[in-house]
Amino acid sequence: MWLEEILGKKVLVVGLGVSGFWAAKWLRSQGALVTVTDMREEEELDPGPLGELLGLGAALELGGHSEKTFMASDLIILSPGIAQSMALLKEVRAKKIPVMGELEMASRAIRTPVIAITGTNGKSTVTTCIGELLKNAGLEGYVCGNIGVPLTTYACGEMKADYVVVEVSSFQLDTSQTFSPYISVILNISPDHLDRYRRFEDYVESKKRIFARQGPGQYLIVNNEDERLACLSPEKGVSVLRFGLKKRVDQVAFLEKGHIRVKGRSGIMYDYPTTAFQVPGVHNILNFQAVVLVGDLLGIASSLIQKTLDRFRGLPHRMERVGEKDGVLFYDDSKATNIEAAVKAIQSLAGPVILVAGGRCKGLDYGELAAASVEKVKKAVFLGEARERLGEAFRDIVPYAMAENLDEAVGLAFSWAGPGDAVLLAPACSSFDMFSDYNQRGEAFRLAVERLTRD
Repeated sequence: MWLEEILGKKVLVVGLGVSGFWAAKWLRSQGALVTVTDMREEEELDPGPLGELLGLGAALELGGHSEKTFMASDLIILSPGIAQSMALLKEVRAKKIPVMGELEMASRAIRTPVIAITGTNGKSTVTTCIGELLKNAGLEGYVCGNIGVPLTTYACGEMKADYVVVEVSSFQLDTSQTFSPYISVILNISPDHLDRYRRFEDYVESKKRIFARQGPGQYLIVNNEDERLACLSPEKGVSVLRFGLKKRVDQVAFLEKGHIRVKGRSGIMYDYPTTAFQVPGVHNILNFQAVVLVGDLLGIASSLIQKTLDRFRGLPHRMERVGEKDGVLFYDDSKATNIEAAVKAIQSLAGPVILVAGGRCKGLDYGELAAASVEKVKKAVFLGEARERLGEAFRDIVPYAMAENLDEAVGLAFSWAGPGDAVLLAPACSSFDMFSDYNQRGEAFRLAVERLTRD
């Protein structure tokens, strides 16, 4: 059942976030009989999208999920935030009612070549940078996905882009079935979302689904420094391009004497000096290698690729310098929501670090963060639901204190810092205990720094 068969079919959209809203909107445009269900009550939801969906003829079931509605559906579309372990889904699948995610649904509706980027860290940076590269090359790119604009928004428009650049999360890949990008990129895989996945291996398998349906004439770009990616072997006919810091026989991109060196499709070696890059960290050099490889596959001139990398300033809340006072620098890396991202943030700074961390625990081992902090972190401040667990991991390793909020945390951190030190927000946790998302948390940190430096 697809496009021509959706007309008049009963389709249930589960979850009324941004993805659910756009999925319901597109389905109504195709003539489907749409019901949207959400656990939240009406007063907890934005009235604008609710009113628009009602105006389009969609039905709403709020404050809980109805088994009757699930069982009466011809098709069920899941928002990324809905876990596969949901009890009703087991009954649905037993009845053989089709279930898919918003990403899968939208990908079936478009014919534009897709460049898909996944990984535990760096997805948004690489997705945005590729979008900038396409723009500089005079190509129209539509940037969307987990970055905040669902793929379905493209399906709802004229679909005239040269390429769709889509950031893809593991939650979206969990429900992918036929998703087959022209170019897929896996930046890295490290423990994350273990509050949702039973085992780390399940999370790894989810990420690998990005290339599961690729075939001849398509490309897979992977980070060869990651042992879980170095051994990947996709279906026959998929071209694999590997990048990394060291020069290896099977790699087409590596770092040498401050230059990213890339063997292009033509067989010519291209050099991209890193001296003018404006985003810090070796991990971002790896991210940029992926961008270079995408650009080369699309036939974009090396001069335009270099120009894009040199001018790219990074994204908000990703190692963003937000203030300075008395020689102490303040960095916001609110997007560092897992251990590996927090460790890389610490390692990317030259001087001693006062770490601000905490939030909602995602089932991760904070002992790894403590071990990586031994030589770089002078002191730490913990807050949020995970602060006690962080304290247990850091006990007898790095001195720390607890804070009730970010204003208190910033004040404590600054009181311990001296000229040349950096106060770093790298939470290693999700934001949902105190904030709506990492953006709101990062903004709260920036405002706390502003108040401190102003005073």
